[in-house]
Amino acid sequence: MATSMTTRKASPEAIFNMLNAYQQTAALRTAIELDLFGIIGAGVTSAEAIAAKAGAKVRGVRILCDALTIHGLLAKTEGRYELSPDAAVFLDSKSPACIAPIVGFLGRSELTKNFSVLAETMRSGKPPEDTVAEAENPVWVAFARSMAPMTVPSANFMATLLGAQNGQPMKVLDIAAGHGNFGITIAKLNPNARIVAQDWASVLTVALENAQKAKVETQMQVLPGSAFDVEFGEGYDAVLLTNFLHHFDAATNEKLLKKVYAALKPGGRVVTLEFVPNKDRISPPMPAMFSLVMLATTAEGDAYTYAELEGMLRNAGFANTAAHPMPGLPQTVLISEKGH
Repeated sequence: MATSMTTRKASPEAIFNMLNAYQQTAALRTAIELDLFGIIGAGVTSAEAIAAKAGAKVRGVRILCDALTIHGLLAKTEGRYELSPDAAVFLDSKSPACIAPIVGFLGRSELTKNFSVLAETMRSGKPPEDTVAEAENPVWVAFARSMAPMTVPSANFMATLLGAQNGQPMKVLDIAAGHGNFGITIAKLNPNARIVAQDWASVLTVALENAQKAKVETQMQVLPGSAFDVEFGEGYDAVLLTNFLHHFDAATNEKLLKKVYAALKPGGRVVTLEFVPNKDRISPPMPAMFSLVMLATTAEGDAYTYAELEGMLRNAGFANTAAHPMPGLPQTVLISEKGH
């Protein structure tokens, strides 16, 4: 039987952990900046040797590596360090699945400073730095340049759900495309796919660079401007709405979804990728905690439950919505079809 909140022995540990969490962030950012995970992954394992390779002092390397060991990213045996499985896959700069570049977005001052004034935001109802209110906000160029590695599993999952691997001609609109990786993944799997990437002009520069690297630039065209203002055109087989709806309130999302519905051909599908908490809004932990990110960075955004998202889609005209939780990842793909 689970211990109730009233009978569990009180401890200040969780309070200290929350108040000191910024220290963990600083430790991880520093390790990424010094490429400690890449150095250790290459077989350099003592504090002295790591320090020489990283151009840092031995004392600092020893203390930082011990801290990373305490938090499970390294292991330490007789004064030598090795990568944990998570660090080997996701933080070693030589790993094809390395996501360390995301620190370039998640660690930006525009985002972190908002959390230091959260009480003020709760009183006023608006964060000091609203990341979605300003056209051509440079934070989204940083997002496009930093976050692409994080999207590889979800992009492959979505492309497979859409049947891109079957090679049938597809016209796809990628709204708020950012790095462009979701549309690019479809194009790589399907040479008959045509991708229209929509975003701010400065951000689309990054998407085009990534399309060129993937050798699918001839399959992509760009549509610069606000998703709420530009003309999408029509006849799309699929519209991608990845990590976008959480920035806005339900009424704003329904307005956009009605526009998406009109752009799809009969039988076309809108594919939504979101952090989707359970009805209780406190589980699973990561999707549920994403609401706090939206509180700190947007005026009206939230992490919406399935029922809330399904309601928005239904009000926009989509009668059937199927949820596809991503295996091993904290997000859910929703696929909604336009009736024939």
